Amino acid sequence: MLSCLVRRSISSIIKRTAAQRNKARMATDAGSPSSSMPTPAAAIDFLMLLEKLKTTKRTGWVRCNVQQPESIADHMYRMGMMSLLASDAGVDAGRCMRMALVHDVAEALVGDITPHCNVSDEQKYKLEADAIQQIKQMLGEHTYAAQEVDQLWQEYEQQSTPEAHLVKDFDKLEMIMQAHEYEQSQGLGLQQFFDSTRGRFRTDTGRAWAEELVLRRQQAAAGAAAGSTEVEIAAEAGADKQPPKAPLL
Repeated sequence: MLSCLVRRSISSIIKRTAAQRNKARMATDAGSPSSSMPTPAAAIDFLMLLEKLKTTKRTGWVRCNVQQPESIADHMYRMGMMSLLASDAGVDAGRCMRMALVHDVAEALVGDITPHCNVSDEQKYKLEADAIQQIKQMLGEHTYAAQEVDQLWQEYEQQSTPEAHLVKDFDKLEMIMQAHEYEQSQGLGLQQFFDSTRGRFRTDTGRAWAEELVLRRQQAAAGAAAGSTEVEIAAEAGADKQPPKAPLL
């Protein structure tokens, strides 16, 4: 599956261009321990790399034959909006929003690797950590942006703060919310996504929002079942009212 493959050609190009750019930048930045912003060229390089997040479809939905599945960027955007709503959750909501934007950014280089891709957790971490280092080089290793991307990604991966716990909950919540929406719009059965997250929410906010979503899913299922029963009863009643057939001569 394409989204599970490491985009080595892209990575090698980025490494070469970043190395060339950094070599040139050293002449002008010598003696300066940090630059506040990437150069215009570095910024545009990075922003164009992010197109991969907009066009790469999430592997789990592709495997389940979802029609027009969401992209990685779609997933990250709604997580960012979840973080915006979490201002009273006892965390730094702004940091959560930035972490939501960064947590899957390595997938612009390595794709959306899932447990079904036959890649171990250790391999996945190494691939994504290497991708983050490439992104740092692209942005300029000593810029604030490069350091922020690295720190936020590591914080999320290590689950070392309350903000990381909440964003991880939002990662799972966004997935099951999308699963519910695909069940409703495409008539799919996506129970496995709910099974994989049951009992795994770590924050009060994550648990409360997940419970609300599961309740709505149960209500939708009950409503669909009731509607199906009504249709069957109406069909049977209609059959009873059919005029008797004329006897065969």
